[in-house]
Amino acid sequence: MTKQLRAAVAAMLVLSTVSMQAQTASPPRSAKKVVKKKTETPLERTLRELREQMQAQQAQIDELKRQLADRDAKLTTATQDAQAANASAAAASSQAQSALTAIQSNHEEMQTLSSSVSDLKVSNTGLAQTISDTKRDLTASMESPTTIHYKGVTIVPVGFFAFETVWRSRAMNSDVNTPFNATPYEGAGQAHVSELNFSGRQSRIGALFEGNTGPFKLSGYVEADFLSAGATSNENQSNSYTLRQRQIWGQAATKSGFILTGGQMWSLVTETKRSTDNRTENLPMTVDAQYHVGFSWTRQPAIRFQQKIGGFTAAASLEQPEYIFSATNSPANFFIGNAGAGGGLYNLTANYSSNVAPDVIVKGTYDSKYGHFEAGGIGRWFRDRYYPGVTAVSSTGALTGTAAGAVNDTKTGGGFFANLRMPATKYLDVGVHMMTGTGVGRYGTSTLPDVTVHPDGTLAPIKSQQGLISLEGHPTPKLDVFGYAGAEYAQRTTYLATSGPQAGKLVGYAPVTGVNTGCNTETLPSAPGSGLGSIGVAGNPPYSPGNPANCLGATRVVIEYTGGFTYRIYNNPRYGRLQYQVQYSYLTRDAWTGVGGAPKATNNMVFTGMRYYIP
Repeated sequence: MTKQLRAAVAAMLVLSTVSMQAQTASPPRSAKKVVKKKTETPLERTLRELREQMQAQQAQIDELKRQLADRDAKLTTATQDAQAANASAAAASSQAQSALTAIQSNHEEMQTLSSSVSDLKVSNTGLAQTISDTKRDLTASMESPTTIHYKGVTIVPVGFFAFETVWRSRAMNSDVNTPFNATPYEGAGQAHVSELNFSGRQSRIGALFEGNTGPFKLSGYVEADFLSAGATSNENQSNSYTLRQRQIWGQAATKSGFILTGGQMWSLVTETKRSTDNRTENLPMTVDAQYHVGFSWTRQPAIRFQQKIGGFTAAASLEQPEYIFSATNSPANFFIGNAGAGGGLYNLTANYSSNVAPDVIVKGTYDSKYGHFEAGGIGRWFRDRYYPGVTAVSSTGALTGTAAGAVNDTKTGGGFFANLRMPATKYLDVGVHMMTGTGVGRYGTSTLPDVTVHPDGTLAPIKSQQGLISLEGHPTPKLDVFGYAGAEYAQRTTYLATSGPQAGKLVGYAPVTGVNTGCNTETLPSAPGSGLGSIGVAGNPPYSPGNPANCLGATRVVIEYTGGFTYRIYNNPRYGRLQYQVQYSYLTRDAWTGVGGAPKATNNMVFTGMRYYIP
């Protein structure tokens, strides 16, 4: 409240008090009231003016109150409106947030949809490419299939077609497979003539059959060539050689890594490139179909079990046994087998041992980035039947004595072998192979003897060793170069007979009393018979060169050194591979020392080959 307002209020209070006092003191009544116009005093005027001001101010106050009331009402309305607006704003904000969320969701959905559309476009493009590729592959598979489908089995043909040649400085009358232990000594007429032979017989045909049942995979494989000879085989006109069974086996493999294989296959002794898997045999890269001295192998009927565990494989096999026998001053009171029986479909001109048990071979392998490693052992059993009652042998070979007391005797042999192959550089692989034991000669390339005989007629396994070092280079994708050095050794195994028909003689393999005096002296060929009787008879003149006289020449060691290359002229997965090979080998055959010294035979051999491998 202002000072003027307070003064006005005070004046009004004073004026009110005075007025009330004046009303209380009533004037004297008269008979006739005379009204006189009262003149305002300054005080009255001031009071009147103050009263008027107060009234005006009261009116202003009332107006202000009214305005305040209106303002309060409007403020209340505004507050309510603001609250309503806030509520509306909150609702609008909520709606806006919902709308924003919806927009974001829609945006994400749009992005997802856009991405899906893009992916669909890519997928459609990829699908179109896949359809195109599938069409192309189907066309290619129909025009040039890699496999043949028969029911649930896939059939993959394998093979190559070969033209090969061999030249030897000393004739051996052999095709592209070399009988290393038959290299002639200087006393043989063939040691003084060379030979050149052309051959297509190593050409190979075969097929792999596979059926996947789900729990296990079934496989069958057959492979054949023409490096065999029948009773009518010759090269005079039709070159009518037989088809040879190289491999033919069946196999079942489980997902757990267990594999069972049975049939004609490479021996478990043979080095492999991976695990102990069939069809991964690591053979020397030679044209020579007998491979290389120092390389241990056979191909024979067997049943093989193998289990893979990571990079390790454990394997065992039971394999067809056979004995290779050699002896000097041998007693005649025993036998180990017989010639093949025609009725039994064996070769009538070949000898077969009467086997007592299969050869048992175990091997473990390990594959890593550093190479392939193998180690194993072999067990063999050799049986003969001998007759202690034999007392003498006549000049015609007839035995005197009795068969009473005849006994079957079995000797045990076996050995250890190891192989390793590892990359020395990016372009060079190094391999080492060795095998040592008794009675394991037939597993070597040179087929040195397994057993000889004691003076009493019981068998004696011969100790032997085989070793091979290989270097295989790959300087370019088209060119392979190779070098090998191998040796096979058979130990002298003799016994002094103290009784019986051979008393006082050394009996067995390579006795020091063996005569080698004529090994280096050439002899005359055989004399022809009368007329043309020799024509068509093998080994008769003029096909009867002289053979050394007085020459035991029991082999001590066979050594071979080889170098060569393979050049792939053309290689295409659709059309196959055409390659050319050249191999040079130097062979030595050293005999055990006997009476007259230790003869030695050598041979230089050059092989060439042109092969077309089907894709």
